[in-house]
Amino acid sequence: MRALAPPLPLRTVEVLGPKGPARHGGVDLLRWAREQLMLANEIVDNPGGGLLSATQAIGQVRAALADADEERWRDLVRVLDEAEDSALRRRYGRTRELLGEAVAKLGA
Repeated sequence: MRALAPPLPLRTVEVLGPKGPARHGGVDLLRWAREQLMLANEIVDNPGGGLLSATQAIGQVRAALADADEERWRDLVRVLDEAEDSALRRRYGRTRELLGEAVAKLGA
């Protein structure tokens, strides 16, 4: 069994901030949110993982908007919360109505 190297002292580690991909895939928040919600609308009732992927997308958009500006997006976050709940209850028609409303609130 090979011994692990001793940890580096902190003074040799440069921490500049979070690493990883650009937020929202490098596009602006509203464009990313619209694309995610349109995709969720298309796949919500698809067999083989559509519901899971759609509710995940809805939740990610809801969280990103709340994080960006909770006051500005309060009504839209409420709509997305209801859309996610409707999807989980397999009320796909209502889910699609709410997602359409959400995309309209995001603007073109």
